[in-house]
Amino acid sequence: QVQLVQSGGGLVQAGGSLSLSCAASGRTFSNYAMGWFRQAPGKEREFVAAISWSGGRIYYADSVKGRFTISRDNAKTTVYLQMNSLKPEDTAVYYCAAGSVGVVATGYRYWGQGTQVTVSS
Repeated sequence: QVQLVQSGGGLVQAGGSLSLSCAASGRTFSNYAMGWFRQAPGKEREFVAAISWSGGRIYYADSVKGRFTISRDNAKTTVYLQMNSLKPEDTAVYYCAAGSVGVVATGYRYWGQGTQVTVSS
């Protein structure tokens, strides 16, 4: 089992920045790829970013490329999502997940509790 506890998020104006953290406990964190997904009201959960266990492979959705940065610290068993130049369409509940690296939610076995990110125009 892996437990994921998220922090960060909140309300920011368009063009601003927010950061999310996801702290893992339980099974060896470094065994897992980590991903961030988001779900806006009335929409399906969508892929945001993913990072392999070593950090050597990183993937981003086209909608966030160049604005968001995913990183991980295996010593601290934490994965981060730095979000810059935020847009109102980034408003969603953000989830971190642990599993196999990829862009599909079904590839991730463990999920955080979700945290709200709201970007005002």
